[in-house]
Amino acid sequence: MNLRDLEYLVALSQERHFRKAAEKCFVSQPTLSGQLRKLEDELDVLLIERTSRTVLFTPAGDAITAQAKRILAETKELKDIARTFTEPMSGDMHIGLIPTVGPYLLPHIIPLFKQHFPELQLYLHEAQTHTLLQQLAEGDLDCLILAELDNMDSFSALPLYDEPMVLALPCDHAWAQRQHIALSELQGEKLLMLEDGHCLRDQAMGFCFAAGIGEDKHFKGTSLETLRNMVAAGSGLTLMPQMATEPQQANSGVCYVPVIEPEPKRTISLLHRVNSVRRPCFNEMAKVVKDSAEPKESY
Repeated sequence: MNLRDLEYLVALSQERHFRKAAEKCFVSQPTLSGQLRKLEDELDVLLIERTSRTVLFTPAGDAITAQAKRILAETKELKDIARTFTEPMSGDMHIGLIPTVGPYLLPHIIPLFKQHFPELQLYLHEAQTHTLLQQLAEGDLDCLILAELDNMDSFSALPLYDEPMVLALPCDHAWAQRQHIALSELQGEKLLMLEDGHCLRDQAMGFCFAAGIGEDKHFKGTSLETLRNMVAAGSGLTLMPQMATEPQQANSGVCYVPVIEPEPKRTISLLHRVNSVRRPCFNEMAKVVKDSAEPKESY
């Protein structure tokens, strides 16, 4: 048994397809399949039920795969420990970001990361919060940059900045030239929202419910850009993170008005595993983000 065999097993459990798992591991399908058969022979247990249509893991396969994930994560941790003593700001860094943060924050911080940490090889992964948290816990990702929620106590969080949410509305709307608007003034309105699974949806809904604001249930956006286009088309209003309102969006036909009393906002944080040996690296990364990524007014 070797670590590569465990990587094949984990890849197959994730892809549930031999060809896709082989491609993920950069080997041929016969190689991956043959090594897994050898692993089964060595362990003297059936791990996978092979059918013409699907890949099914046996109970033994599920249990051994779960242990394989832990072994691979611990192996990576050993390598990280060694790196912290030799080149702490070098090597591969897998960062997870949520879709309502990544596209707007990355243009600010990637050039700075390259400048401050030239030996750090960045790999960026975008997914919804629940997926990223699972990948972080399993060791697939080193850290996350996302909106902090109440259910993240099992990880360490480095707060980066607080980001207000502003009201996005068509530029021909009666409120478009307002300097600000109280949240209570939106009572009775129905706002466009993101689809289920986006943490921004849950945060915005929390503020809206408290203020007596409803959701337009005729439509749910798949992304902030979809919501922006719906607003530009005159199909409704929405709350949008301030960083997503920067100058490149100025000609979108959408205007943005600050919301007050109270100001809806979210805390963007860098999350990592509590005992990660790369904490010094995360601390340095957080300093760069905090110094440079404060959202700037653009409406």
